[in-house]
Amino acid sequence: MHPWLHFKTITKHKLMVTRYCFRIGLYKQGLLHDLSKYSPVEFLPGCKYYQGTQSPNNAERIERGYSSAWIHHKGRNRHHYEYWIDYVVGDPKIINGIRMPREYVAEMVMDRISASRTYMGEKYTQSSPLEYFLNGKHKLWFVHPETLRDLEALLRILNDKGEDALLRYIKYRYLKKDEKKY
Repeated sequence: MHPWLHFKTITKHKLMVTRYCFRIGLYKQGLLHDLSKYSPVEFLPGCKYYQGTQSPNNAERIERGYSSAWIHHKGRNRHHYEYWIDYVVGDPKIINGIRMPREYVAEMVMDRISASRTYMGEKYTQSSPLEYFLNGKHKLWFVHPETLRDLEALLRILNDKGEDALLRYIKYRYLKKDEKKY
């Protein structure tokens, strides 16, 4: 058990996301981001499976076959595309991704940058979040295509133009629902 190390890691991550969200004008989301990680159902497995280099949910999955912390987390945090899964009446796929509202896509991008920075440390580059996304994109059949499109486009801005350009774009265009080409 590593309660102090886990607490420090999730708090570092949460505060980083909060700062990013404030920079793009998402004050409430920044303050409320990932508060469920401090609940016993998420915090205790996080302490038990803490590694410091990746989410403890992966270690819990390896041992138990699923992550109880993740099941709780994704159902309470709208910045995860797994939150936006529902049945679609009459669709043969049974479940489908619902298009995420832009404010949650923006928070998801802030979350991905912060998670990459937290777990990668000095190895982080502005390409890291896009590389992580592209590495697993083929598994995201359940995510709404427009959500995937937006996420990839925003991560490409980070990759190609840097963090300041991405944050300006999100704050002044993406969240203003400007539909012009990225």
